[in-house]
Amino acid sequence: MESRERINAALSHREADRVPFDLSSTPVTGIHHIAYGRLRRRLNLGDGEPRIWHLMQQLAWMEEDVHRALDTDARGTRPNPPASWTLETHVYGEYEYYTDEWGTERRRQLNDGYYFDLCGSPLAEVTSAAEFVRQSFPDPVDAARLTGLRLQAETARSHGHAYVLGGICAGMLEMGQWLCGFEKFYCDLAANRPLAEALCDKIIELKMQYWEKALDELGDVVDVIQEGDDYGAQRGLQVSPNIWRQVFKPRLRQLLTHVKSCAPHVSVFFHSCGSIREIVPDLIEVGVDALNPVQVAADDMDSRDLKREFGDDLTFWGGGVDTQRVLPLGTPQEVRDEVRRRVDDFAPGGGFVFAAVHNIQADVPAENIIAMREALDECGHYT
Repeated sequence: MESRERINAALSHREADRVPFDLSSTPVTGIHHIAYGRLRRRLNLGDGEPRIWHLMQQLAWMEEDVHRALDTDARGTRPNPPASWTLETHVYGEYEYYTDEWGTERRRQLNDGYYFDLCGSPLAEVTSAAEFVRQSFPDPVDAARLTGLRLQAETARSHGHAYVLGGICAGMLEMGQWLCGFEKFYCDLAANRPLAEALCDKIIELKMQYWEKALDELGDVVDVIQEGDDYGAQRGLQVSPNIWRQVFKPRLRQLLTHVKSCAPHVSVFFHSCGSIREIVPDLIEVGVDALNPVQVAADDMDSRDLKREFGDDLTFWGGGVDTQRVLPLGTPQEVRDEVRRRVDDFAPGGGFVFAAVHNIQADVPAENIIAMREALDECGHYT
């Protein structure tokens, strides 16, 4: 069975020949460049400076030799920035800085800094919806966005792989936190709702414009679209369920309904970290087909319970191994045991694409990544 067939079987809740495996088709199933360097050396594939394809998270672009060595099933990417924006970095003191196309400023510590963290929010001083309408935002349909993506998708298809296309930005809650600042956006949700909702509406408007153009041009070669928003923390939602259902749910429904109208055949992969059990039925209701990262170590996110309650309606794309403790800190045998447990829980009946819980971080030993893949080979076959 080809990889694309395997992925589509999982999305259709059918058992294929084996559980499909994803590493690095999205910026939420990827690998930090430090761990990637160690992995290449462990696989005897040489060294060299990796290409960074997600600057903020410092994710490495996974080369085809590693994809082949690990026998992955999906390929994918995110759109390009607009032609009007050019990445410029500068060093000041102990940090390296850049400002992204949205105007958010980020910095990374020069010595042993793993990521670029938020340090400046362009809408931090905006206090009213009247001020907000005067703000400028990136062009979601700039011609540069999709340059080169058709060739990439066609190449993936020609080799039998499923292709996942990412969106132009994070979701409403994350973008609100980044553009306004965390404290301000939470306060706006509580005390300045019109301003918070104006930003959410703008984000959805831009996303809808992007997806309409992207799917018009690439829909025939795209299998899955990747969206997301981090609604959960370790022990529960970041906002109350009432606020989530009042502010975020209807707009997410609007977005996903539009995506499905543009390309009814595509599946919607939706990423949300943390303990989100309380809103999983809502996510299914608004059109989510596959849930990621399935943070099994968070409260109320037990893999067996999730499969029993939602396995008929939702594909779990992730949850294959805990990345908070087991993958970075466990022994290879503990990794193998964790993989077997999660495969036993998620795999029966299909509806499971194996991936680690979110990106593989810098502190994960290559031996544990190999142990993860070997364990899936051992226990992930349906026939």
